[in-house]
Amino acid sequence: MGKQGVKRVTLAYSGGLDTSVIARWLIENYDCEVICFVADLGGRKLDSDFLREKAKNSGAKKVVIKDVKEEFVKDFILPALKANALYEGAYPMATSLGRPLIAKWLVEVAHQEKADAIAHGCTGKGNDQVRFEVAARALDPKLKILAPLREWELKTRDEEIEYAKRYKIPVTATKKSPYSIDQNIWGTSIECGILEDPWIEPPLDAYQDLFPIEKTPNRPEYIVIQFEKGVPIALNGVKMKTIRIIEKLNQIGTKHGIGRIDMVENRVVGIKSREIYEAPAAIILLNAHKQMESLTLDRETMHFKETIAPRYAELIYYGLWFTPLREALDAFVEKTQERVTGEIRLKLYKGNCIPVGRRSPYSLYSLALATYDIGDQFDHSSAKGFIDIFGLPSRVISAIEMKMKKR
Repeated sequence: MGKQGVKRVTLAYSGGLDTSVIARWLIENYDCEVICFVADLGGRKLDSDFLREKAKNSGAKKVVIKDVKEEFVKDFILPALKANALYEGAYPMATSLGRPLIAKWLVEVAHQEKADAIAHGCTGKGNDQVRFEVAARALDPKLKILAPLREWELKTRDEEIEYAKRYKIPVTATKKSPYSIDQNIWGTSIECGILEDPWIEPPLDAYQDLFPIEKTPNRPEYIVIQFEKGVPIALNGVKMKTIRIIEKLNQIGTKHGIGRIDMVENRVVGIKSREIYEAPAAIILLNAHKQMESLTLDRETMHFKETIAPRYAELIYYGLWFTPLREALDAFVEKTQERVTGEIRLKLYKGNCIPVGRRSPYSLYSLALATYDIGDQFDHSSAKGFIDIFGLPSRVISAIEMKMKKR
């Protein structure tokens, strides 16, 4: 029996610096078996053989790799897209959305492998520790949770690199390029190193895929995205699965420098953090979806829905995916999507994603009512009565205030 009664641990493994070192550290400090779990959420093609070999070099007994891309798109990305979820109005939360799915499968693999505990490579001041642990406890409160970065003796990334060298564990991070990177099909997050100074512009080597604006095409590209009930179903007239649309938009958006985000955000634990992100497909689709709603939703529904979008984003960012509130909001959002069907035309140019056209069989736009030209069917004579009634509360307040002043 190992330390704290732990005999077997399922580790959320990425193959990066932290989790590569953690696998060996758990074996040394808990005298336990380590099962490494890798979730394929897209972004880059996983080198399964390399990951298996690397994990076993670190001492792992077994490596479980699961392709969850389709589930990620269907059950996590699409609900967030329909809700127009952007944390603090800017971040589409690629990393945040992936964590509850990884936690779900981490718990499932722990059950399959009869593990006593799960482990993650999150720091004590990061967001992901909250997301993993809150999600895991919602799914199985009995599992022990180990967080080596909160208790081990390695205080800096440089010390981790030295530890890895000592045990001959290959890592890609170096003292010269110490970025921490997380990537999936919905976007890439990059932090650490020189990025921790919010005054300094991110160097080109920090970005993973996006073309610098100076190297993007000098001519715009037009694309058309078709939605059905809030779900992207076609790109440029060609019907395809949503996952394929996302993959293609990532390629197109990358070429035009779209989806570069540089922000100082408020972390769950209360500190501010400077992060940079690449999210071409997410930014394009969120822009297009919101435009589709502007054409098909009535004013009251649209305005009320805009009030819950920030709250929905907070639930994702804070790690509260497996909660009754998120499920209730999903039910509301799903109802609003019944007529969010049609096409949006976008102009992509020098980092900009510009809506230039929209059409829908459920369009609430009426040319006969909107036009100022011949064919105008709006009854202008009704305006005076409308304004009188609409402004009545203001007139009453003003009259009372004037009366009080005369006393």
